Amino acid sequence: EVCQCILLMKDSMFMQSNSVSPTSAYISNNPKYSKYFNNCIGALDGTHISASIPESQSIPFRNRKGFISQNVLAVVNFDMTFSYVLAGWEGSAHDGKIYNDAKLKGLALPHGKYYIGDAGYALDEHCLTPYRGIRYHLKEWQSSNLKPQNKEELFNLRHSSLRNIVERVFGVLKKRFPILRAMPNFSFTFQTDVVLSTMI
Repeated sequence: EVCQCILLMKDSMFMQSNSVSPTSAYISNNPKYSKYFNNCIGALDGTHISASIPESQSIPFRNRKGFISQNVLAVVNFDMTFSYVLAGWEGSAHDGKIYNDAKLKGLALPHGKYYIGDAGYALDEHCLTPYRGIRYHLKEWQSSNLKPQNKEELFNLRHSSLRNIVERVFGVLKKRFPILRAMPNFSFTFQTDVVLSTMI
């Protein structure tokens, strides 16, 4: 019952941007980001949430890391809150496929605005991705102690640094709600409701 009550508030709690939404102060007040990401309205990514699935139905839910999960797409704004969530996809589903589904299921795509996503997404007018084949992840930069050598490396470093906000939010979420790391044997529909409830 608690889950259902929380889900009733979903539409009023997920505040999506529109074409006149101002750029977040997190970007506009930081010269490291404002030069590159002036119309960015959030970071999107998928995360794997533990799923409890009958063995006979588990194959599509086994993700590339080998465990049973649902792949959940989320958009995080720069205040570290969720503005959109699409849960319920099998763990083996590709992030790009889920993003395409989200575009049909209520993900705001305001004119002139965009999200930042990693290389698991295709570059399009609403999703800015990093340069491919160029050093990208923050761990790669930290372990090498190198400075960017060209504009593409500098862009990827800034992109990775800004997009990291979605990774941080996922980390906080999973730490706060241990059920997301070891989902009980609920119906899959209810497991999806649990995931959505924790993100509101």
